[in-house]
Amino acid sequence: MTDTILVTGGTGFIGSHAVVSLQQAGYRVQILDNLCNSDIKVLDAIASITKTRPDFMEGDIRDGNLLAKIFDKRRFGAVMHFAGLKAVGESSAMPLAYYDNNVNGSVQLLTAMQQAGLKNFIFSSSATVYGEPQKLPLTEDHPRSSTNPYGHTKLVIEDILANLRNSDNAWRIACLRYFNPVGAHPSGLIGEAPQGVPNNLMPFVAQVAAGQRPNLQVYGNDYDTPDGTGVRDYIHVMDLADGHVKALDYCLKAQPGLTTVNLGTGKGYSVLEVIAAFEQASGKPVPYQVVARRPGDVGACWASTTKAFDLLGWRAEKCLDDMCQDAWRWELSRHDV
Repeated sequence: MTDTILVTGGTGFIGSHAVVSLQQAGYRVQILDNLCNSDIKVLDAIASITKTRPDFMEGDIRDGNLLAKIFDKRRFGAVMHFAGLKAVGESSAMPLAYYDNNVNGSVQLLTAMQQAGLKNFIFSSSATVYGEPQKLPLTEDHPRSSTNPYGHTKLVIEDILANLRNSDNAWRIACLRYFNPVGAHPSGLIGEAPQGVPNNLMPFVAQVAAGQRPNLQVYGNDYDTPDGTGVRDYIHVMDLADGHVKALDYCLKAQPGLTTVNLGTGKGYSVLEVIAAFEQASGKPVPYQVVARRPGDVGACWASTTKAFDLLGWRAEKCLDDMCQDAWRWELSRHDV
């Protein structure tokens, strides 16, 4: 079997860190990305970190003809699929764009794989498929629901993967439900670079600390949590990337099947705890104001990590301080502070 992995969305935040981990684990990588939310300069940074420049093709997963040409030209051991739109608020404002890119794009990709006879697939899912948690920590058998269009696209794709596996038992699929990826590569060469206003907490906090924004809005302080603010399971992006490599290794060696695994730390941090940790890491104040809750947000959410350790031999190693320090190092590399 070839050791080349096709990584869709490989210049994005999570995808680029996964490419680093894949290359450091000895895999060759072909990236396919339309650069709608990333920068081609990421390839130079990956090459600086790993001493190997991944192959790159600019293109869209919704382009069935392009996908057919890619699979006809080169053999791959597996596909690792990150190419998706991922902002909760934006998905409510632009649901059609999310269903087109995330669902239609995944169907086009899986169809091209099936036609090429490639049936090893690592899918970037999300803890949003759990909806409003009925119990914590969230185990993989927790009932699924969605509170926003983004989460629903992930849920629909999970169902498509289950249907596909039931129709053809040759597929090896890992469905990775991860929680809140933050931080950056310790080198400070790659990290999260949102275009426009950040949709996630950590990059917004970093921009406030760096003086790029005047303050942070905290959406609600009346949740049933210790300090009233939302609690999330934040996971360092490098831990997450390593989890993808472990899942790939497992899929390539295991019997065919569909495996669903949480990737999280098993611990939740509140918004105020994240702010305090970032102030400590940066030595900068992070002023904030409390505003109304955001539609679609849940109060608390963190993972059960038992299955990931038992099945993949993986657990997160980095703490909140590591996440904040690496995110700050990345922010410093981009701005004069």
